[in-house]
Amino acid sequence: MTDIPYRLGGVDHVVIRARDIDAMLGFYRDVLGCPVAKHNAPLGLWHLDAGGSMIDLVDMAGKLGAAGGPPPGPGRNVDHVAIRVEPFDAEAILAHFAAHGIAAEAPATRFGAEGDGPSIYLRDPEGNGVELKGRG
Repeated sequence: MTDIPYRLGGVDHVVIRARDIDAMLGFYRDVLGCPVAKHNAPLGLWHLDAGGSMIDLVDMAGKLGAAGGPPPGPGRNVDHVAIRVEPFDAEAILAHFAAHGIAAEAPATRFGAEGDGPSIYLRDPEGNGVELKGRG
């Protein structure tokens, strides 16, 4: 086994695609108790504070939801899981996954539980989205 160039720091955020954004906000914000940390209205994206992690709700009727394709089928409404990693050495991370034959997207700055910071998207063997997220 090769040395992994980072240590896991926990889940940064989970993104859920919502057919009924009002019902989903009602549950996560009002019932579960996750306050809104940020609302990106142009994208139809709500960032909810989940005690140090984030739950992001994407309105399927919004710009980002529409870009993600058709609404998910039954039981398939999670877009990706983001995991904090430290240190965030993009070159080492990309090399690590390339050595394992796993394609990863170029690093980009994205919003998460600790604000804007670097991240890299890839997919697991089942095709599920995974984001490795560094601190800003």
